Amino acid sequence: MGRSMVVEVEMPADLRHYRFPKGLDRRLQDLLDKQDRGERLSPAERKEAEGLVDLAEMLSLFRLRAKQAARQKRAKS
Repeated sequence: MGRSMVVEVEMPADLRHYRFPKGLDRRLQDLLDKQDRGERLSPAERKEAEGLVDLAEMLSLFRLRAKQAARQKRAKS
């Protein structure tokens, strides 16, 4: 059975504008483009791409949560 975990992370004040770093975004795009051209990714490249996708998804989730928190704070004001 799966386990769940709650992790508290101190968020920067303006996380809504935090973006995936351009260099990492370019690297991920390069790996995805290579795969789209039908070229096989090496095991190391595949692992790197998976890690970058995970990071991008986590940042998106953080931004979404920050937007929700800001809306809730405005609604209470």
